[in-house]
Amino acid sequence: MPRRKRIWMPDHFYHIVCRGNRRDPLFISTDDFQAFFHILHQLHEEIPFELASYCLMTNHFHLQMRSSDVSISKVMSLINKRYANYYNTKYCLSGHVFEKRFYDSLIVDLVGMLKVSRYIHLNPVEAKIVKHPEDYPWSSYIFYYDQKRVRPEYLNMGHVLELYEGSEEEKNRQYCENIWEDDRRLIEK
Repeated sequence: MPRRKRIWMPDHFYHIVCRGNRRDPLFISTDDFQAFFHILHQLHEEIPFELASYCLMTNHFHLQMRSSDVSISKVMSLINKRYANYYNTKYCLSGHVFEKRFYDSLIVDLVGMLKVSRYIHLNPVEAKIVKHPEDYPWSSYIFYYDQKRVRPEYLNMGHVLELYEGSEEEKNRQYCENIWEDDRRLIEK
């Protein structure tokens, strides 16, 4: 049975999730996390894409991604292929690194952007790895929390912060203060 063809809408963000094969770890050492970020950086120089938020967990990762020029499937194919090559070479393995095709869900509005970003950033807290999202080093939350940090070029937080008012600093502060709240009051605006 053929696989369902993915629909790509260039001006929309997607929530992307990839898991390790058999739910095995994708990231074993600090070098693995850093290699993944290096791959994102290199690929961004070749094919422009944007991440509004991300979180790399031990056996899976979440990306809130948009690509205007190339389909999300193509971008994810390149990311996963490059990471699988790195991983298999480093750990002297062969075969599949990822469980199956990546999961994707179209984000249709600003409230959806905020919900997905919060979900992604709270993932390490829900998994009981850390008590506060700012304590997890492999998530984009740290850039929302500490605006002095130099952001990667592929990270564009403005799309998540559009529902807030004020300066960029004020929007970041509001996002971090409200990370645990639901979105009902923002919808009413």
